[in-house]
Amino acid sequence: MFYRCASCHQVGPSARAGFGPMLTGVIGRKAGATTDYRYSPAMKNANIVWTEQNLASFLKAPSDFIPGNKMRFWGISNAQQVADLLAYLRTQ
Repeated sequence: MFYRCASCHQVGPSARAGFGPMLTGVIGRKAGATTDYRYSPAMKNANIVWTEQNLASFLKAPSDFIPGNKMRFWGISNAQQVADLLAYLRTQ
């Protein structure tokens, strides 16, 4: 499932920000916290930690979960695809 994210995000030891922030270690990280990406004010002020539950909600409907964020993605409605993506992100 990460192929849907890979055009904007990177993972792994040499990951860097691109059109989106790098996602290595995203689970457990505060939203808007990486230093090499310019986040929207909405994301910087979200005051959430990326738990699996928060990530699942965000992946289903990014604009509903954090209104005003700048991620241009409609979301993933398939619960198994979200679970598969989270399983992959746990390894990164």
